[in-house]
This record gives sequence, structure tokens and C-alpha cells, in this order.
Amino acid sequence: MPPIQTTVLGPHAATVEAAMERLASQDAMRRLWDRDASLWTTDRATQALIRNRLGWLTIANVMAQQADALRQFTQEVRQSGLTHVFLLGMGGSGLFAEVCSSTFGVAPNHPGFTVLDTTDPTALRTHQRRHPLKELLVIMSSKSGATSETTALSKYFYEAFASVNSHPGSHCLAITDAGTPLETQAKRWQVRRLFVHGPGTGADVGGRFSALTYFGLVPAALMGVDVALLLRRVNEMLIRCGPGGSIHDNPAVHLGAVLGALAQDGRDKLTLVCAPELASAGTWIEQLIAESLGKEGRGIIPVFGEPLREPSIYADDRIFVELQLADHADEAITRRLHELEQAGHPIVRIRWDDRHDLGGEVAKWCVATAMAGHLLALNPFDEPNVQESKDRTKALLETYARQGYFLETEPLLFEDADVAVSGTVVSGRLRSLAQSVSDLFQQLRPREYVALLSFLPRTPALDRALTVLRERIARQLSGHATMLGFGPRYLHSTGQLYKGGPDAGVFLLFTTQEHEDLPIPGEPYTFGVLKHAQALGDFQAMQQR
Repeated sequence: MPPIQTTVLGPHAATVEAAMERLASQDAMRRLWDRDASLWTTDRATQALIRNRLGWLTIANVMAQQADALRQFTQEVRQSGLTHVFLLGMGGSGLFAEVCSSTFGVAPNHPGFTVLDTTDPTALRTHQRRHPLKELLVIMSSKSGATSETTALSKYFYEAFASVNSHPGSHCLAITDAGTPLETQAKRWQVRRLFVHGPGTGADVGGRFSALTYFGLVPAALMGVDVALLLRRVNEMLIRCGPGGSIHDNPAVHLGAVLGALAQDGRDKLTLVCAPELASAGTWIEQLIAESLGKEGRGIIPVFGEPLREPSIYADDRIFVELQLADHADEAITRRLHELEQAGHPIVRIRWDDRHDLGGEVAKWCVATAMAGHLLALNPFDEPNVQESKDRTKALLETYARQGYFLETEPLLFEDADVAVSGTVVSGRLRSLAQSVSDLFQQLRPREYVALLSFLPRTPALDRALTVLRERIARQLSGHATMLGFGPRYLHSTGQLYKGGPDAGVFLLFTTQEHEDLPIPGEPYTFGVLKHAQALGDFQAMQQR
């Protein structure tokens, strides 16, 4: 059975019903499936770009024809003596693989799997030490084929493989679009396998919508996920969400109407509440919503990973979406959501029959995002502010290559022991870390959120410390939503929201000096320098805004 979705809207029901009627009167679903880009813009040039981003509507049928080939390729890898896989990909090129790894785990006798969506030298060194190079396979994954992190990581591992194998390309496979620099490089390196998206076979699918292309399905197959079953669930959902039938029976349209209409009504904090075994699906929804619907100074702010609290704590800017397994519901989550419902907060409950419903859920959220974008008069298929940080990072690295150091242009406020603090001053001259953080949080206005953005090494201890800090801030600043992002991965997803969404965020960004750096082959800078340039570039981009 397809996932069960129910809503409790209370006094907001009329608002959502009006949005549903609007979508029905404008024939929104038929126009979506006809790839009618006038749903989102009247600009002809932008319409052409959008039409080249709607391939996700039919990609499941295309990929279903590749399910057997993916299974055979997985068998080849299993027989080759390669025991672990590193995925070198950022944003949509890597996130769905992480979701599959967390949701399904790795099947017996399949290679272990790690998503390396970082340029942190500590993390790279730690993961590499765990797995012999002779038994390692890396997936170089980039839609553009020019993602700076993927390019740097690919060079690093190719050189490492060359130290143990005269044919280092046998330890690599690549996933990209046709005609990209990565395709050219993969052919030159003679990689084990090259998966290329062409016209009608994935090239017309944007990165954050690309879970059901090779970007998501090749890693899923290598883990032992039943890709054919996953895609059948996709098609079952798309039948329900297609242009036929009543729009009122369409779960994606209803979800999109809830998100779009309530955001317009002030409830723009989409709070995702996921059972532990499905938690990683929340990270995928978070990036889809943030990058698709956070722009032009407006949009929806997805809040994932925040502990549930008593109803009285929350402001009237929330909508809660619950994601659980039907036969294994978490009683504590169910009880708290019932309390929130009784307090008048709008609730969407989604229950999966089993974990393979992930496929259908991805399809539903893609359609819902398209519908919410129409209601909000936003184009869900561009990312106008993501490039800002990339451009600034590139300029910083060019300066470093010429001079051997950065021109630190951010305002240094003071140094407190081993911590240097930079940013904007509100209350006057600051002299301590505690005072500066207090000053930052005092800038918060009602209905604004706090985002912690970490470029610290991804170690279990530091990740736990950041989570505890987030929870403490949420308790102290009751009513304000909190977010936690890890750089550089967030630059490819929620970073769009932070720079292009509503002026409703206060940002605390963490960096550190690298004590044990790693070189990037062929570049005049190291991984530590690249990571610092990414942090500094994003800091500058947000300061400007």
C-alpha cells in the first residue's frame, strides 16, 4: 500500500481548501505534467530553463529499465575484492545515498558505504585510515562535473590509488551529465564504470530532485537496496499524484497546498518530526524545501532535528510533519504530536508501510514542492544565491594562490583565549565570547530562527557538542526555531535559504585552524585552505545580505 497521509488543520482548514480550489481552477496538475513552465513564471527565457529541469516526472520509468544492469554491476563490484565505497559528492549528488545507507543499511556481503561530502582533512584522514586503498572504490559524483569539492577529492584519491595500483582508475567510477569535465576526466583515467545522464535520461533533472537518477540509484544498488522495488513504489505514488483523478484525492497536491498556503499565512517553519529509523529522510526533505522554496526574500524554512517540546513553547509560525513507519510508530512522538494538535498547531502525519516507501515519498515531495512553489509565486527549480558563495570562494583561492595567504576582510571584533570572533556589532565594543554570543541572540526578532553553521571537523564528539549546543539554545530562546548545518555540504542546499530566503535568520558560524592538513594534487592550496575559503566566502556572502 502507498504511504498513508492525513492532516489535522483545525482553524487553518479553510485556508488550505482555498489553495486547493485555486490549484484545481488553474489546472495545476495537468500543466505540471505537460511541463507548462508558466506555472512559475511569465518570463520566456526562465520558462525554457524550467522545462529542462522537469525530467524527474518521468525518470522512474527510464531508470526502471536500468535496474537489472545496476544489479549486475553491483555483483561485479562484490566479486572484485572491493570491500568499501566512498561517495565523493555534494548536495543532491550525495545526499540520497546517505538516506539509503541510513534507512536500509548495507545488505550482507555488499561493500560498506561512506558519503564523503566534506573537504575537512581530519575527516578524510580518519576515513581513509579505516579502509585499505586496495579494497576501496570511490564514486566521483557531480552533475556539473565541476563541483570544487568533488574535483579536489577525486584528484586526492586517484593519486592515492596510483601508489598501490598501476591502474588507479579501476578503483573509481563516475556519475555525471553528458559533456561535463568529469566525463572527460573519467575517460582519461579509464575508470571502472562511467554513468552518464543524457537528454531524457537524467540530464533534465536538477540536483536536489535527482534522487531517482544514477546519482541516487547507483549507490543504492551497491548497498543492496532493491532498486526495482523502490522504483515501483515511485510509480505507484505518481499514479496517485498524476493529472488524472480528483485533485482532492492527490496527496502531493494536498501536501503542497498545506505547505504553500500556511507559509503565506505566517506558518513558514516546516518542522520535520521523523522516527529515528527514518530520520535521514528528513535531511533530504530539508534540502529539497530549503533550496527550492527559499529565495527572493521569501519562502519556507525547514526545521529538522530539533527536539520536540511542549506545545506552549512554540510560536504560531510552525507546521509539523510527522514521518513514521505504520507498524512501528514511536509512542513518544505520537503522544507529543497529539498534544500539538490539541493546541491548534497544523499537523501532517505520514506513515510508511515499509522502508521502500522512501521511493514514493521522494516522488510525492517533488510534486508537492512544485505545487507550493506555484502558490508562493517562486521558481522551485533555480538556486540563484548558491553561486554567490562559490564565486567568493573562487576569488579567495585565487588570491591565496598568488599571495600564499588570505586577505581577511571580515571585521575581527576581538580574541578571547583561543577563539577569534568576527561579525557585526550591535551593542557596542565587545570583549568576550559570551558577550558576543549574547549580543547576537539579542538581535532576534519574533518568528526569527537561529542557524548554527559548522566547518569544524566531523568527529562524533564535535557533532554531539553542536547538537547539545543547539538544544540548549532552543531551550533558552523558547519559541525560536533552530537549524544546524555542516559545511561545506550545507552550501549546496540550505545555503540557498540562508542567503536568498526571508530576512529571518541569525547565524553563528564555526571554523578552526587545521593542525594536520592534506594537499590537493595539482593545486597551490590544501584541503584545509579550501575549507576555510568556503567558510569565509559564505560568511562574506551573508554579511553582504
